[in-house]
Amino acid sequence: MAPATAPAAPKQNPGNHFEDFRLGQVLRHATPRTLGAGDQALYTALYGSRFAPQSSDVFARDIGLPRAPLDDLLVFHVVFGKTVPDISLNAVANLGYAAGRFGAPVYPGDTLSAESEVIGLKENSNGKTGVVYVRTSGVNQDGALVADYIRWVMVRKKDPAAPAPPAVVPELPDAVGAEHFIIPGGLDLTAFDFTAAGSPHRWDDYAVGERIDHGDAMTIEEAEHQMATRLYQNTARVHFNQHAEGQGRFGRRIVYGGHIISLTRALSFNGLGNAVKLLAINAGTHAAPSFAGDTIYAWSEVLEKLPVEGRPDLGILRLRSVAAKDQPCDGFPFKDADGKYDPAVVLDLDYSVLVPR
Repeated sequence: MAPATAPAAPKQNPGNHFEDFRLGQVLRHATPRTLGAGDQALYTALYGSRFAPQSSDVFARDIGLPRAPLDDLLVFHVVFGKTVPDISLNAVANLGYAAGRFGAPVYPGDTLSAESEVIGLKENSNGKTGVVYVRTSGVNQDGALVADYIRWVMVRKKDPAAPAPPAVVPELPDAVGAEHFIIPGGLDLTAFDFTAAGSPHRWDDYAVGERIDHGDAMTIEEAEHQMATRLYQNTARVHFNQHAEGQGRFGRRIVYGGHIISLTRALSFNGLGNAVKLLAINAGTHAAPSFAGDTIYAWSEVLEKLPVEGRPDLGILRLRSVAAKDQPCDGFPFKDADGKYDPAVVLDLDYSVLVPR
């Protein structure tokens, strides 16, 4: 008689559930990704972003870069997408971001990879889900940092009876300190061409507390948000599987939150056209889900102005951009007296940018 053999382990990746995570666990994510000019072209087609350094090799060279870098948020989303099979395949929702930085510019031909460390765990009171906090770092083929950030995500438990780990919630900074900003080597905005950039506004033209209604709006199409999410190799089921999601809480596929961030950034060109380089994502909240058919409006507030020592050619603006669905932003009170978001608000993002002086 042949000896009994253990059943073969399943070959498909079921993703991690909340009880699979451990504090201090390091996850090296699969599938390094070489990015090309085609990725930038598709990104532009999806969002219509018009920022000059990412659009023109000539403009980029005139400000000290070797050629047009890829869009900072394209880089962020690709790094994020690497993490999904390990962190958020079984997620209910991606909840927020903190302490995000952008590092070395990424150019066509660069290869990105990512790893994450679990820095916090907290089971929810329903016993069916928990919140996982991770710090993710993305690097290029030379090991240079291109982006890092903290995010927290609500993940389903596979077994509601599984014991919960001790709750650990990391302390998160309100904003990235100026000493941690990474300004690309060689960048020089002295000869910045405001006409070619499409905006006359310098760092000095903005005032703390100023609120800018970006005016324009974009309607989310089902095919576009799924195409965008595939571009980032983000495999989260909630964005694609209508057969399953049709039976879920919302009855339809949820738009990847990063898609809203990129739409908001593209809309912000009208009023912030010279915010040419993202330095940090200080904090971010996906206040409500978005779906195909929603029309996204956005406005931004200047939270802070920071000069850069020894750099008379540029300054830093800390911005808060709020996106709402089917709700123009002019005069819109996005929070009530108790600090709760209006149901129309889908994104509240605090970030820092470089602007010519």
